[in-house]
Amino acid sequence: MKKLFIVALLVVGMTSFAQEKEVRPERAQMGQLTPDQRNQLQLKKMTLELDLNASQQKEMSTILAEQSTKREAKMAERKANKDSAKKRLTSDELFAKKSQMLDEQIVMKERMKKILSLDQYKKWDDIKGKRHNRIKKRMAYHQNRKPTKIGDKK
Repeated sequence: MKKLFIVALLVVGMTSFAQEKEVRPERAQMGQLTPDQRNQLQLKKMTLELDLNASQQKEMSTILAEQSTKREAKMAERKANKDSAKKRLTSDELFAKKSQMLDEQIVMKERMKKILSLDQYKKWDDIKGKRHNRIKKRMAYHQNRKPTKIGDKK
């Protein structure tokens, strides 16, 4: 009787692990969209969150298009580097890469300050900070394989 119970538990456990994981529908659909469609959806989302007017929407659409082309170029570069021999960056290369990324973030913040009103900018910065914390938690979880406690810092 005891062996039968253990076998039944094993069968139930194995069948539950054998089932396919459900892929998030948003992510699967986002991969099928063109870059222009993704930019439009992102602009509409920002318009709803920040209550952008028509001129702000026009300026944001150009910024989103620029970011999208940069992102696509970086992804293509990463794929090309991934196929080649895996090498670790030297400290100088790593410093240059991080410095460039931070410079781009500074320029983006300045552009956003020019486009958005003070209230809109504060709201945008808050949303960006929350999104950054979520990504940070997710990365920490996957690296450590255990949940981490990260405060609501910006």
